[in-house]
Order: sequence, then C-alpha cells, then structure tokens
Amino acid sequence: MNYGKKNLKKQKKALSSKKTRAQKKFALSFIRAIIVCVLIVIAIGIGGFAVYATQLINDTPDISTIDISPKGFSTTILDKDGAEIENLASAGSNREYVTLDEIPEDLQHAFVAIEDSRFYEHNGIDTRGIMRAAFIGLNEMLHGGSPSQGASTITQQLLKNNVFTTWTSEDTLQDSLKRKIQEQYLAVELEKITDKDTILENYLNTINLGAGTLGVQAAAERYFDKDVSELTLSESAVIAGITQNPTKYNPITHPDNNFERRVRVLDKMLEFKYITQDEYDAAVADDVYTRIQAVDSDTSTSIYSYFVDALIEEVIEDLQEM
Repeated sequence: MNYGKKNLKKQKKALSSKKTRAQKKFALSFIRAIIVCVLIVIAIGIGGFAVYATQLINDTPDISTIDISPKGFSTTILDKDGAEIENLASAGSNREYVTLDEIPEDLQHAFVAIEDSRFYEHNGIDTRGIMRAAFIGLNEMLHGGSPSQGASTITQQLLKNNVFTTWTSEDTLQDSLKRKIQEQYLAVELEKITDKDTILENYLNTINLGAGTLGVQAAAERYFDKDVSELTLSESAVIAGITQNPTKYNPITHPDNNFERRVRVLDKMLEFKYITQDEYDAAVADDVYTRIQAVDSDTSTSIYSYFVDALIEEVIEDLQEM
C-alpha cells in the first residue's frame, strides 16, 4: 500500500467527503420526514374539518323552508280621513316595511358600498373579502389589537338576523363556527333561488339602526322625520353608517362617531363610482347633525289618548275571541 503523504491526504479528503455527503443525506431525509408529517397532520385536519362541516350542512334546514323576511312590525292607527293618530311599536317591532323601489338608490348604494362592496358579483359568500379580512385581522392581532373587519356578506347578515336569530346568545367559539358554516352554506343556496333585489330589500327592512329602530323606514322617520324615499345622499350615508355598531354610531348620542363613519361611507361610494366628486363634496359639507338634533328634541314619549287605549283593548278582545 502507498502510505505516501500525498496519498494519505487524498484518502483523508475522500473520507471527509463521504462523511459530509452522509450528513447531508441524513439532514435531507430528516427534513423530508418532517414535511411528510406536517402534510399528514394538515390532511388529517382538513379531512376532520370536512367531515365536521358535512355533518353541520346535513343538519342545516332545507333552503325551501327558510323565510328571510323580517319579523315584527309597528301598527299605525288612522282616523276616518286616513290621517295618522298614533304609531304603536313594542320592543323589537319598530319597523315599517318598504319595497325596494321606495328606497332611494343612494341609500341602497350606501349600504352596499360600506357593508358588501361585491354584493352584485359574489354568490352569497365573498372569498376575496374573507381573505382580505383574515389578512388585516392577523396584522392587527400581531400589533396587539383585535380584528376590526368582518367578511359577512349582506346575504349572510340577512340570514343571521332572520334565520339564525339566536346568534347573540352564542357562548363558545364552536357555537359561532357551527352557525358560520351553516350561514355560509345557506347564503350560497339562497342566491341560487333568490334575486339580489329581493335579498337587499329584506335586508334593508331588517337591520337594527339604533334608537329602537328596525329597517330604513323607521330610521328615516326617527332621525329625519321624513319618509325614506325623501332621504338625501348625506342622510342616507348617516343611516348606512349606523349598521356596524348601532350604539357606537348612533347619530343622536354619538354624532362625532357617526360623522367619521358617514365620511367613510361616502368615501366608499365615491371609490365605487356610485357618486361624483361634486356630490361627495356637498354631502360631506352638509350639517346634517343639526337637523337630527332638532328632530330629536321634538320627539317625546307620547301618552296614548283615551280613544287609543280603548281601541287597543277592543282589538285585543276581538283577537282573543277569534
């Protein structure tokens, strides 16, 4: 054997190269094993969630049995000439239904712009909106905040308010997840059989708009003392801005908060070309809150007259006898 210095050096280099290759091969195998394990765990998780979601969907009511119309309406008492004497509304029923053609386009567009900008494009759920909200929410959580954006479409909100009515009493994340999956499934199913105008009409007659009002007609009367059909662009933006948080954005008790939200609504309407720059500028400059406060100061709790009290008792007795 050749034990020369040059040969020994060559052998040592070969052994070192083999050792390095073995280490690299082991490291590569280890990484592959980890990736395989992660993929298996993900696959099991996806499979388990798919089974869970399928069970929830199977437990979801059939779309043909779903009623998306709002429940609870106020009662108006008229005299013999058709003039209004009194409006009766118990808790959860201060609502007057109006058809979509009675609702100004500015008000319709204001809600779509701020609540569900892709309403006329999606099939009930907005995948792009979900991804956007998830990204923004994750970024806010990483910076110590809490998610500020939701991804529920107008269709989903309608179902939440008129079908999944117990959502306010959900105690656990599992309850919310269950309702959300069923809500999204029904949203897609609903849009297969119901047109956008019908969905939007029912939504605008359903929503909580603060100060005990439900639906846009009751809100128009409460804040502006006018029929919804008479609302201006600025007034429409006020009402659309309330929806996200009816207490925080109440234009009577929190006009500053509503002002910021109203400008946000108008920004969105301008962005999506529902209004022109001139219309935007005029609406922003409108001192709408002075009118709201004036209407509020004129609104007082009415005491029913003897005639109204007697009429209510008579109607109750007639209904009990039926």
